[in-house]
Amino acid sequence: MIETIVFDIGETLVRDDRHWASWADWLGVPRHTMSALVGAVAAQGRDNADALRLVKPGIDVGEAYLAREAAGRGEHLDESDLYPDVRPALAGLRKQGIRVVIAGNQTARVGELLRGLDLPADLIVTSAEWGIAKPSPEFFERVIEVAQAEPHETVYVGDNPADDLFPARTAGLRTAHIRRGPWGYLWAEDPTVVGTANWAIDTLTKLTSITAD
Repeated sequence: MIETIVFDIGETLVRDDRHWASWADWLGVPRHTMSALVGAVAAQGRDNADALRLVKPGIDVGEAYLAREAAGRGEHLDESDLYPDVRPALAGLRKQGIRVVIAGNQTARVGELLRGLDLPADLIVTSAEWGIAKPSPEFFERVIEVAQAEPHETVYVGDNPADDLFPARTAGLRTAHIRRGPWGYLWAEDPTVVGTANWAIDTLTKLTSITAD
């Protein structure tokens, strides 16, 4: 029986279009160039911040983030950034009595913005707020704590195998791989990913059908 479902954020719940477009504008390159570089680092299994380092070698991403905030060009999220299946899926799960947690690699500001959207979730937290990030085992220890359920009763949903599926499975959680975003599409048919994910989905609303497994 599944008691809790925990969601990654970027390209699971939230489209990353705005995020990468804003970085492209800040660094002064065409948006399609930044998108292509994100795809390239995804294909190579590299950290997505490497796309920024390809545009500007030696960039301190943390300092650049602060500079953007100071210039009034910092992070922003609104309803249009959510995938359209997010609210129906989360609401449907809560109606079934499932505990819904959102926990992913994001800044504290993203956590504030997500909580401001009044999503149907029991808890929303980010890696910056915890001070520990995926794929660290400590991150998934915290996930298990806030899930308030046994690991085998908890599902972690994400798009990125290296950050989401593999470490979650190692921690004893059940996993659902969503086929969306660069990482989700690129690795969907990889044999290791197929063998690791308990479920492969292309929409979050399909989660309501697995909760009795």
